[in-house]
Amino acid sequence: MLPRRALVVGLARSGEAAALALARRGVQVVGVDASEEVDAGRLRDRGVEVVLGAEDPALVDDVDLLVKSPGVPNEAPLVAAARSRELTVWSEVELGSRLIPNPILGVTGTNGKTTTSELLGAVFAAAGRPVAVAGNVGRPLTGLDGAVPHETWVVCELSSFQLEDIETFRPRIAVLLNLTPDHLDRHGTVDAYRAAKLRIFENQETDDVAVVPRGFAPVPGGGRRIEFAADDELPAEPRVPGEHNRENAAAATAAARAAGIGDPAIAEALRTFAGVPHRLELVREVGGIRFVNDSKATNPEAAERALAAYPPGLRVILGGSLKGIPFQRLAHTARRSGVARAYLIGEAADELAEALAREGVRFTYSEHLDAAVAGAFGDAEPGDVVLLSPACASYDQFTNFEERGARFRDLVEAL
Repeated sequence: MLPRRALVVGLARSGEAAALALARRGVQVVGVDASEEVDAGRLRDRGVEVVLGAEDPALVDDVDLLVKSPGVPNEAPLVAAARSRELTVWSEVELGSRLIPNPILGVTGTNGKTTTSELLGAVFAAAGRPVAVAGNVGRPLTGLDGAVPHETWVVCELSSFQLEDIETFRPRIAVLLNLTPDHLDRHGTVDAYRAAKLRIFENQETDDVAVVPRGFAPVPGGGRRIEFAADDELPAEPRVPGEHNRENAAAATAAARAAGIGDPAIAEALRTFAGVPHRLELVREVGGIRFVNDSKATNPEAAERALAAYPPGLRVILGGSLKGIPFQRLAHTARRSGVARAYLIGEAADELAEALAREGVRFTYSEHLDAAVAGAFGDAEPGDVVLLSPACASYDQFTNFEERGARFRDLVEAL
């Protein structure tokens, strides 16, 4: 049952979609964003009351529901005020799951979510099965309301931010790819981060399926457990490189089989799926030097996996905004992988330098991405790979990882 009046906090992509979905159903909606730069014309045209640049706690006084965008932390004034008044707080995916009757295949994990979600979309398409890919990958779940037939499967990429405020959200198939510390600046502790991720399983029933890494601890909910691992036998070898992508392919294969898709369609998708932008994306080869955009590696483990995908002699660009995660294991992996030199940028440069120095890995302080690309190009020889795999978020110098990756592409194209 939908509320009479709702408050949507955060008006980026998912917040706007949530506000519009509620307004279409006759709910009185107030949309709020701390930024005054939001283009609210589309919302206002559809009857949404918009408040920009202010987070007055009084805004929760006359609402029945608060819908929280993924980027809004629980400590935000309006969210805290709503909880103090015991108002219902939902994530955008909780709202979306209540608005659409479609079967959902949810994908979460610290790394590989986007690649696996898009690969699953390709598998469904190869099988001739109607599918929509949504969630953290791009299109908000609420944006599918009224836009896809009810029988269409929805592959939904799910971040910990989206899962921390679900209530009844229930994927028919739920996939956990991996789980290592991340977003500690937001969740505070590893336990809190882990708990948010595992919520993907908590509402599953006995006719649902929980896909987890081999040997992973028991998970909540009643779903039937299926395990996967990187060394599973697959219907075909994946086109995208790296052992981590073989592990993603194994998870996607297990999930697809659980959805009733046969191996021929899975094999076709594995052979043809070329990967996603900003994830081990070959941008260009210049003078025998390959430039690879892995801007989506926003934590150390993602960067470690990228390092393992290439032979020794790699030149890697590291750095960005800090997330409270140490870099020592990454530095150890860099040494063992034979990294020739690291080029350090952004807020995390000093911490990365300290960790790399302890492992004897050579590095250069580049400060900004343009200097890092120029420096790596100047140092590299034919046959080398220059890899942007930052191991950090992008918010110190860029709006998001997409902008960082696009800037890398532009710099490489200009060489």
